[in-house]
Amino acid sequence: MKTIEKYVFGSFLSSFLLAFLVLSFVLTIALMVEIIGYVLEGMPGDVVWHFALVSFPETMQWTIPIGLLVASVLVFSRLSADSEIAAMRSCGVSILSVMRWPMAFAALCTLVCMYVNNEIVPRGHEVRRSLKDKISLDTGLELLEAGRVIDDFPDAKVYFDRKEGNWLYDLCVWDYSNKKVMRLITASRALVSKEGATLVLDLRNMTIDPLDENHPQMAHAQRFNYRVENALKQSKHKHKDKDLRFAEMRAKIASRKADVEEATAKCRAYEGGDKEAKAKLDKGRRAMRRALSDIQTEYQRRWVFAMASVCFVLVGIPLGIRAQRKESTIGMAISLAVALGYNLVIILMMSISKNYHAHPEYLIWIPVAACLALAAYLIPKNL
Repeated sequence: MKTIEKYVFGSFLSSFLLAFLVLSFVLTIALMVEIIGYVLEGMPGDVVWHFALVSFPETMQWTIPIGLLVASVLVFSRLSADSEIAAMRSCGVSILSVMRWPMAFAALCTLVCMYVNNEIVPRGHEVRRSLKDKISLDTGLELLEAGRVIDDFPDAKVYFDRKEGNWLYDLCVWDYSNKKVMRLITASRALVSKEGATLVLDLRNMTIDPLDENHPQMAHAQRFNYRVENALKQSKHKHKDKDLRFAEMRAKIASRKADVEEATAKCRAYEGGDKEAKAKLDKGRRAMRRALSDIQTEYQRRWVFAMASVCFVLVGIPLGIRAQRKESTIGMAISLAVALGYNLVIILMMSISKNYHAHPEYLIWIPVAACLALAAYLIPKNL
């Protein structure tokens, strides 16, 4: 690496690291507040660590490309404003040679983003969605909170005024286990424990109203054992498209393509036949095509997000050179405009991901094509 290339790349790398850290801090403030809340509620350390481990890297899909864009615009606008670009040209130094190492670093970042988008982010979605059930399973008794209605259980809602150890005071339970009648259970106090996934309440000085559907009157007892079955059982979530990792998504896309082809063949077999049966088959075929379009758009979105690293550097460098002003104001404005435009198109395509007639899985590549076209126009002008 030549001295001048080392100088430019060193400035670029330091600016990127600073921008990356600032952006990461801003994007993770809400996440850190959420994690602190879980810690204060008594969640086990391994659950908190698992949640943080999959959540913090997710921000990299945003912070890496935008950090590269900010660094490109700021560094090269400063070089242009200080006439260092003009000095390089007068000495016969090609701008392309200066761009070489920032571009190589951007290519490396693209690979990192591809891995993050296809492996880490899907895992984070799944973990966060199942976290509530995992908390209930691991720490159900510890997280019972006084002063609020707890409606996390399948067939009951629970409320109590205060808690001392495993004793709950002034307890109310709305029992929905009997589908024919809802019962209100009250107790002056209750000793809470768990047996596997079952929550056990040893009620003292309790009432139940009504007793059951055949006895509508209120009943009293000094002591009664009330069980909430499967209250702490971890439910199984159905995988959504955004939860699928790279290999899983490829297999799912192939499966949905096969379904669409099979449905299309069945529709063709009914040409000129039973119109009602053909209409039902055609409705199913359209639903399959919408599902296929949705997952294909999600798959392409991950690659478009990853490609932003290279695209932002290709566009940011010539835009920075042409800024001809100090980097503080115009550089940030340019960075914001490019990043906003790039992501707005992605958001728009994801909003119509099920509209297979529009082929959003192809249109989502518009910001990449636009950046490459803009770079192809601007870079030759700055050589």
